Amino acid sequence: MFPIRTIITIAVLAGTSAQAKPLASSDIYPADYPTVQAVAYMGQLVRERTGGRHSISLLGQNDQDSENYTVGALQNGTLDMARVNLAVFDHMVPSAIVPSLPYLFKSTAHLRRILDGPIGDEILADMESQGIIGLCFYDMGTRSYGAKKPIRNVTDMKGMKARIQQSNIWATIVQAMGAEPVTLPIIQTYAALKTGLVDVADNTLPAYVMSRHYEVAKFYSLTEHSMAPGVLVFSKKIWDELSQEDRTIIRAAAKDSVPYMHKAWDEYEASARLTVEASGAQIITDVDKKSFSDALVPLYATLVTDPKLREMVKRIRAAD
Repeated sequence: MFPIRTIITIAVLAGTSAQAKPLASSDIYPADYPTVQAVAYMGQLVRERTGGRHSISLLGQNDQDSENYTVGALQNGTLDMARVNLAVFDHMVPSAIVPSLPYLFKSTAHLRRILDGPIGDEILADMESQGIIGLCFYDMGTRSYGAKKPIRNVTDMKGMKARIQQSNIWATIVQAMGAEPVTLPIIQTYAALKTGLVDVADNTLPAYVMSRHYEVAKFYSLTEHSMAPGVLVFSKKIWDELSQEDRTIIRAAAKDSVPYMHKAWDEYEASARLTVEASGAQIITDVDKKSFSDALVPLYATLVTDPKLREMVKRIRAAD
């Protein structure tokens, strides 16, 4: 059984059809987080469009779970859906590395156009070979560093112990800045920052607030080094049991939840900034981003070796 901490019902199953299937979806974030709210909205659409035959309920992970565990549950069919960080697939799906590359996107608008367009669809399609159906991307803001001291130049990272999720690309990025990667689930990072097990952790501003890292890492330095997105995915094992009609409805509902998520994210991010400012933590804006870019952009040559993916990077960088 998939371990849970909380169960939040986000759509109610109606009807008694033998084909009806309540769909369980996982996210590491709480009920008011934009990604969770977007799946709630998707659940409403699925219920309406299937005439109540299907619903979606969210299962909150317990404190020990990682997103890698979630992917395994999807692959073996013990979980139907999940929202995870795309980087969790970088050792399985080569194209998943591309959107996480440092300083790849020019802006949030650029990111959204790419992920919601043909290139995004190509990456989602690549997941099927790993037993995963990619439904849509939920962009999750720009990642910057929270620490106990300001980080203004890449040299400030030298010798620091930096929390990363389990991902090859993040280990490489951290090492290129002269820091030491420490792999930890997000749920354990607060204590690690407090005790000094790690010195720094990158987060989007909303995640920095949601995880309360501003209490123990009071300087949030706007390095803005990556815009790694989240991705909403479905178990292929379960997907293959659904009718073609239901697959079409679920896929369309996921795509239709994206604009809802964008709006919810933008509002949540603005609120998170106010929370940081009111808490006494500081947002450091005078960051030498060029020093970070100079250290990280050259990694493209080693992180992306497949000619097809190098062409994808060129297409993204050429788009405006």
